[in-house]
Amino acid sequence: MYPITVYPRIAYRVHVRVDPELIVSAEQAVARACERSGVEVHLAQSPSELQLVREVCDAVWPAVSGSTQLQPNLLKAITYSGGYASIALADGEPVGAAVALPGRHRDATTGWIEVLHSHMAGVVSGARDRGIGTALKQHQRLWALQQHLPVIAWTFDPLVRRNAVFNLRNLGVEVARYEVNFYGAMDDELNHGDETDRLLAWWPVASARAVRAAIHPLPAINTTVADLGSTCQIIEIPEDIVGLRQANPSEALEWRMRVRREFQKALTNHEQVLGVDDRGNYVLAPEGSTEP
Repeated sequence: MYPITVYPRIAYRVHVRVDPELIVSAEQAVARACERSGVEVHLAQSPSELQLVREVCDAVWPAVSGSTQLQPNLLKAITYSGGYASIALADGEPVGAAVALPGRHRDATTGWIEVLHSHMAGVVSGARDRGIGTALKQHQRLWALQQHLPVIAWTFDPLVRRNAVFNLRNLGVEVARYEVNFYGAMDDELNHGDETDRLLAWWPVASARAVRAAIHPLPAINTTVADLGSTCQIIEIPEDIVGLRQANPSEALEWRMRVRREFQKALTNHEQVLGVDDRGNYVLAPEGSTEP
């Protein structure tokens, strides 16, 4: 892990001074991810660039009502007030985008911690499975480091297998908590008609785990390892919850309730998410356990 110094700027803030070598390694991670995926990622600042961000988000999360996910004035306010918006271009065409807001989360030991809350990050359907999401998130991580923000946080649906694998293996995030019906009812086609339970992803941008994942995805957790197998718990999730919601909504709801109960019980019992196994199911173990 690269050395960082944490110190309070004022009573309710925590600030990070980052080793310059970490910035260099983060720049290299962005360059590698962009080269692998064939995209260029840059900040969206002009009205035309912000319009591209809006169009990508509406394509990834099309609203049932036909409305937009991000009103132009709100998106402008986010970036003007210190937030983040980026666009991924492949041969000049927008294929991905990310939007994040500066914010704070309360930590039990240090009080309020400044974070970058990543509200939306997505890739259009025809460009997925190329590593563009990794390029977007590594760019976001580099920006957070440059802004001296120690953590990027966001929520994701615990039932979406590809998101679990992406967040825990490709990025090296931690899971901070489980939120029940976090957003309430949502209007987009992916979430419409389902309860919006979410896991809170917690990504300390200077952590050893994040640095390792920026070089190569973290391995799947092998639950047969002797010192882990007897203590770990597996929380299974469906193969394709998005398709299941459309084909069999009642079965999808059963999965939602089952996974909710299992996560709430595990976290109440002070278990932590170590990662995912080779099938993409969650692997949990008592707090303080380390990856095998």
